[in-house]
Amino acid sequence: MIVLAHGLGERADLPLPGWLFAWAAAAVLAVSFFAFAAMWQTPKLETATPRPRFRISQFFGPLCGFVGIAVLTFLVYAGFAGDQDPSTNIVPTFVYVYAWSVLPIISAALGDVFRAFNPWLAVGRAAGWAKSKIAPNALPAPFNYPEALGRWPAVVLLFAFGWIELVAESGRDPSFLAWMIIAYSVVQFSGMALFGSDRWSERGDAFNLYFNMFSRIAPLTVQRGRVCTRLPLSGLTDIQWLPATVMFFCAAIGITAFDGASEGALWQSVGGTDPSVITSTLGLLVAIGIVFGFYRLGVEGMRSSHIEMSARELSQTFAPSLVPIMLGYVVAHYFSFIMFQGQALWPMLSDPLGNGSDYFGTATSGIDYRFVSSQVIWYVQVLALVIGHVAGLAVAHDKALSVWGKARAAVQSQVWMLIVMVGFTSFGLWLLSQANQ
Repeated sequence: MIVLAHGLGERADLPLPGWLFAWAAAAVLAVSFFAFAAMWQTPKLETATPRPRFRISQFFGPLCGFVGIAVLTFLVYAGFAGDQDPSTNIVPTFVYVYAWSVLPIISAALGDVFRAFNPWLAVGRAAGWAKSKIAPNALPAPFNYPEALGRWPAVVLLFAFGWIELVAESGRDPSFLAWMIIAYSVVQFSGMALFGSDRWSERGDAFNLYFNMFSRIAPLTVQRGRVCTRLPLSGLTDIQWLPATVMFFCAAIGITAFDGASEGALWQSVGGTDPSVITSTLGLLVAIGIVFGFYRLGVEGMRSSHIEMSARELSQTFAPSLVPIMLGYVVAHYFSFIMFQGQALWPMLSDPLGNGSDYFGTATSGIDYRFVSSQVIWYVQVLALVIGHVAGLAVAHDKALSVWGKARAAVQSQVWMLIVMVGFTSFGLWLLSQANQ
């Protein structure tokens, strides 16, 4: 029997008290801050240049797009035709484990993998190519995308996904997920028809934007048909800033944070063991608001550094420092989920519809809960949080050197960012410890 349940899992015996981890994490951040101040005197990420390594075949993109379309089509079919038990149908496990939890980690290691396989972008580009060849003047040109709209469509769609995952009563039902895939596809194709495939994909495709931000951490990227190597984290320096970009980052962190908080004793004391949809929705919004408040605190502190930049400009300028934190929260929160529920993919590949098939002889295999110990999980989670926040501090420090010009002024301005990072880390560790209460 495969049990679909995500989150941190139970940790009845932590190796050390949670408060000790919190103090140790704060100390690591403080030491990193002073180390950056002493040894990092000029911008490094801002000036890094990708180095081309080898060219990609022109057939690689269309092939990956075809695979992405095939996978999406199969998920819709499996959602409707397969057994409606989430523990036996492959759709919930694929969506929540491999797409939502594993793919961000792959993106941070190997680059923008999702964009290559993005089924909606593949269909949009194919339709655009067909139009240019068959009837170039039959349809009007795409409209100009309203700049004031920015990335708000992606924010709304990301929040909708988080709501479906964490709040909706039917969020794990295979047929419900299939309908959501169809609805998301309709939105994407409509946006592409109005504003063009690539432009809409960069602004209105929540998943394309989500995975792209993680890919900017990676030491690999693709430019002009060539695979290039680059300094890790340097891809965060050339994000195109549009309205709602900062809110997108805060929403991504807040969704993961609420996922952890909803498992804890404090949330259960507020919303009960079976909270209503309204209560859970408000909790999700509050979690996003807390994340935004932490970041806004750092921005307001930096304004005291006597630089002629508005709060909005500072917020956008230093927002790349939130992306490593996003990754840290993903790894910390979903590590045990990946280690255990990720094993369910192998039997499900043999019986994807849950109808008793056994194509590869693995349908009867189960989950080995001894695969990794609770102590190892805890250490990995804490390490992920600390590394993510140290990396965020490094990104902010490098950006401050570029903005302020002088190392001393940059360091002084980043004292507030250090406070923000300590706050984020403490918040994350508190979420991790909630499952023990």
